[in-house]
Amino acid sequence: MRLSAKPSADTLGLMGEKIKAPRGTFDALPDSQGARQAIGDISRELLESAGYGRIETPDFEQTDLFTRGVGESTEVVQKQMFTFTDQGGRSLTLRPEGTAPVCRAYIEHGMQKWPQPVKLWYSGPFFRHERPQAGRFRQFTQVGAESIGSDSPLVDAELVVLVWDILSELGVQGIELRLGSLGSIAARAAYLDRLRAHLRKHEDALSAEVRERIDLNPLRAFDAADEGTREVMAGAPRLLESLEGEDVEHFESVRALLDRSGVPYEVDDTMVRGLDYYTRTVFELHSPALGAQSQVGGGGRYDGLIGHLGGPPTPAAGWALGVERLALAMGQAAPEPAVDVFIVAGEEDRERALQLAIELRRAGVAADLDLAGRSNKGQMKQADRSGAAQAVILEDGRATLRDMGSGEQREVDMAAVAQELGRR
Repeated sequence: MRLSAKPSADTLGLMGEKIKAPRGTFDALPDSQGARQAIGDISRELLESAGYGRIETPDFEQTDLFTRGVGESTEVVQKQMFTFTDQGGRSLTLRPEGTAPVCRAYIEHGMQKWPQPVKLWYSGPFFRHERPQAGRFRQFTQVGAESIGSDSPLVDAELVVLVWDILSELGVQGIELRLGSLGSIAARAAYLDRLRAHLRKHEDALSAEVRERIDLNPLRAFDAADEGTREVMAGAPRLLESLEGEDVEHFESVRALLDRSGVPYEVDDTMVRGLDYYTRTVFELHSPALGAQSQVGGGGRYDGLIGHLGGPPTPAAGWALGVERLALAMGQAAPEPAVDVFIVAGEEDRERALQLAIELRRAGVAADLDLAGRSNKGQMKQADRSGAAQAVILEDGRATLRDMGSGEQREVDMAAVAQELGRR
């Protein structure tokens, strides 16, 4: 049987060269796992205790899901998606965000027949071709929640309170919650006509990018960094001031519910979010400690998205947290020690040490040991670095139990070590 081909000259020329991760991606090393695990664990605990069930969607979807759902005029669709053609000629895209895939699953699996609202949460990798910088990667991780099937302001308030409580439980300091409203689809359409008129009146002062987007997505002008555009937008009409009737009532109800829940917020009348599907309530969470890239999460209501994707008209709201940015805001908290017991063994007792580790692990005790042939002194240093509360020292057929905190030692029966530690 032929197991391998002879390497070519080209292959040989590359052998030995270092291969690095693709630009804009990262390796989450063990020392970063404390914060990442805490974010996942606390999010799961608080969301599931509020009735949100976990959903997992594919890492790639049909491209049309995002061009229709996120919006062809958005920067995400125009510049940031990783899109490819598969062997069957189908256009697929690595998911740049989580809401559209969850809505696709809601439609595909007939969740409109379930008791409404359907409350779901997710966690996983997402992909955008962005300029890499601190806390911003081309592959990144999000935790998100979606509540689908009710237009009640109670839904908006519950989601905001949940994300606020998650950040509070994680101990993130100085978080700022910015709250706004984009109104209904009809109200926003009327406002956009006024905004376009304002932009065209001052078109000469706008950046080229904003001028190109006047018809497609004039709201993005509020996010422009160009000084001339910012001066024009300072005098632009505000959508929040244009709201009437039910849109005003909905926003005031959300604010009253947040006030009663003790969640502090600042009303931001320039907030537009980066995705086309948002309606009514929108919000962002910022950590001033992160500087210019301060946003750690955000979300809002998207009452027209499911209908736009071919499902029945269905109100919905949701949010997402960026795990990498949030970990930076937390200061990359060190992981808790994972090892309860570290086994130190002399040359003659190394095989016994492995068997003891296996027995302890099967008894539910987290155990580790040296596998590199270190001296006893080196193994004790390793035991100390592991954070283990106890060390078992095997030498000359004897077992000694050492308290790593106090340094106290006592000899124990070799045959009963696993039983004793399991009991402790």
